[in-house]
Amino acid sequence: MDKSYQKLIQGNKLYAETKLSENSDYFKNLAKGQQPDYLWIGCSDSRVPANEITNTESGEIFVHRNIANLVVHTDTNLLSVLEYAVKYLKVKHILVVGHYGCGGVLTAMTDIYHGHVDNWLRNIKDVYHQNSEELDAIADKTERANRLTELNVIEQVRNLAKSTIVQRAWAERDLYLHGWVYGMSNGLIKDLAVIHNSSEHIDPIYRYTHIKPWSADIITI
Repeated sequence: MDKSYQKLIQGNKLYAETKLSENSDYFKNLAKGQQPDYLWIGCSDSRVPANEITNTESGEIFVHRNIANLVVHTDTNLLSVLEYAVKYLKVKHILVVGHYGCGGVLTAMTDIYHGHVDNWLRNIKDVYHQNSEELDAIADKTERANRLTELNVIEQVRNLAKSTIVQRAWAERDLYLHGWVYGMSNGLIKDLAVIHNSSEHIDPIYRYTHIKPWSADIITI
């Protein structure tokens, strides 16, 4: 049997020892609960760990990851995470974080069959289709992929804004949406400055009126 996984166990022991040496109550405090201000919707790529690249501690960011950081309105996993983060954890910011060199984006740009994942990546193909004039005008394939990565993040932020979960939160408090792209080659995050709050433009067909705030769900006996 390949025993390389053992380095993870040893790494965990070192991690625990280091944290306890810095603060003997570190894990006691962590076990009391979480109150993160941020929900991170990122790519599953192993090179983009949320806490590490933002220099934050455990408990500061609530994380959901999938291939190519998509926000799909039929994805019950994503919607469950989103509702929990917004309704119960009351996060203040939702971050959709893509990264340059994303395998999902690069795969979506081809006509090669890969299997079940092609159905998921169809969402990125739709983004390409909607922006084909701009993208086809970019001769360099890497630059074209980078721009599609940005456009994909922007589209996912818009998908968040269209959701009833986010709009219910907006009915009673501030909640800010952000679109970021992480640069694998320099370690820096680029803020795409897309929709940030409820006052910014959403096509009327996607905006709900007379929507109940989350507080309306509270039943008193």
